[in-house]
Amino acid sequence: MNHHMAELLASILIVGIALQWIGWRLKIPALILLIAAGFIMGPVTGWLNPSEDFGELLQPMIALSVAVILFEGGLSLRWHELKQNSRVIYRLITWSVLLTFAFGSLSVHYLIGVSWPVSLIFGAIIIVTGPTVIMPLLKQANLKKGPSSLLRWEGIVNDPIGALLVVLIYGYYVRTENETLALGVFIGLAISFVVSLVLSVSLGLFIARSFRKGLVPEYLKSPLILVAVLLVYTLANKVQSEAGLLATTILGITLANQNLKTLHELKRFKEYVTILLVSSTFIVLTADIDPEIIKHLQWQSWLVLALVIFIFRPLAVYLSTIGTDISKQERALLAWIAPRGIVAASVAGLFGSELSKIGYADAELLLPMVFALIIMTVLLHGLTIGWLARKLNLASIHPDGIMIVGAADWSTRLAVELQKNDIPVMLIDTQWAQLESARMQNIPIHYGEVLSERTEEVLELAHFTKLVAVTPNEAYNTLICSLFAPELGKRNVYELRWSNVDKLSDESVNKPSEAIGGDRLFIDGVDDEYFKKTYAEGWTFKSTPLTEEYTLDDYLNSNPESTKLICLITKPGFVNFYPWDQNIEPEDIAILMSYVPPQTDTKKINSGER
Repeated sequence: MNHHMAELLASILIVGIALQWIGWRLKIPALILLIAAGFIMGPVTGWLNPSEDFGELLQPMIALSVAVILFEGGLSLRWHELKQNSRVIYRLITWSVLLTFAFGSLSVHYLIGVSWPVSLIFGAIIIVTGPTVIMPLLKQANLKKGPSSLLRWEGIVNDPIGALLVVLIYGYYVRTENETLALGVFIGLAISFVVSLVLSVSLGLFIARSFRKGLVPEYLKSPLILVAVLLVYTLANKVQSEAGLLATTILGITLANQNLKTLHELKRFKEYVTILLVSSTFIVLTADIDPEIIKHLQWQSWLVLALVIFIFRPLAVYLSTIGTDISKQERALLAWIAPRGIVAASVAGLFGSELSKIGYADAELLLPMVFALIIMTVLLHGLTIGWLARKLNLASIHPDGIMIVGAADWSTRLAVELQKNDIPVMLIDTQWAQLESARMQNIPIHYGEVLSERTEEVLELAHFTKLVAVTPNEAYNTLICSLFAPELGKRNVYELRWSNVDKLSDESVNKPSEAIGGDRLFIDGVDDEYFKKTYAEGWTFKSTPLTEEYTLDDYLNSNPESTKLICLITKPGFVNFYPWDQNIEPEDIAILMSYVPPQTDTKKINSGER
């Protein structure tokens, strides 16, 4: 039995992470694959039967997983985003919630004919829009900062609100209290909010103060915060059932806005944990569904789901945002994008069975309807968000955007050449005078410290997929790349080679570690001093289109050996700096950018050189 349990847990984790990777490679929402895997591992093959395999531990496991997931989501919410969009966010977490709740409850009751308790709980469940689904979709769509922050705040804040509403409605019908349902829900929400706010903010401030004073060693910081999440979840639930979800969300928001030096490392740790939890929990929940129940959903149920997606959501967003300064494009995107995720699934699974036990037979419809809604929204919204965002001009139309940190004459010219080839580029420097040439040539600039939190607040960093650090300070370049590598990917951050680094032995104490920083640009001896010297002598950057008639080999054979390769641009628009990936096929290269000596500037080559 113990061996079988170990095999089950290992298989869930292995399959979950494998599907996350496959989803990333295929650029499709991993949730689709996880749901399919759950059905295959559960009802189809019988390998996994969560209710029997985990027994009474199933619901606590899911509840704790959801708490950690919501905390990690709270870590991504910053006050400056709320200040910029406070009116819209307020409407989305109040009026939009009430409208969605009313529309969903009324439609289920009158169209399907289920009891009021089940109808009201269904209406509360569909409020949630799932950060576990929203966050990957935002990365996939490359959205602008405005609509991205709106969707993120709505998804993360509405999740615990929806779960709390379900608990309070369920508690009202179980206890049959004397006060009205509205009064009971209002009192319960007020108690939950006050308890969660006091508990989470006080603990969050205490943790931040302890970290700043050095009272906690580095190796204990992440474990301590994980324990703090479980602590506030447990204590809040003692006062008000399911208030723990709201408490963990508030704890995440509190810590996210404390300007802790170690916050980046803590966020990475929580992201890793969250990926494991999301992957495994979705597989477990899906494996616990009897597919025969979904097959028996009547046409009225499918009609309600269609109304939720195509009518209720757009109508709730439109009505709740009347009078705000949100653009028509942003309103259209918000009206369409509302995928449901793990909180909706877990709440439906728990309270569907609980309502059935106390005599509401129609509660069996909750779980299959919610899972059908999850599948439909993940498919529809996940596969269309990128296309719709581009159509509405709310996302970058280019697959790659380059941040160049360090403004010199030669790096400014590099930015000009990239922009000439339709590659979004931004030049960043702390010296205003260094940016003058870029400003005169209409190159987007940012004057300030790239390591500052202010940079994240004012820049549309979501549009940039690669970073090139070319300041004269080699150690500073490495620091920048180390900071941005977890966000952009180790293969997407580049720095100039350290002076004479390739001449150092492998054992040299002066050689920078390959474990930090970014990929080294160009070849031996090509560093900042080299570029400054050669650019002053008249060297410049050139772009050469490659065709079937004029290939990479033709270019290399017809240019001086002193020519330095800089980067290539593929036909889809991706940029690869030299030395580039050896897996790139020559026929996929559209443009080759190089650094050429002055005599090449007047040499006419039959290549269509720009």
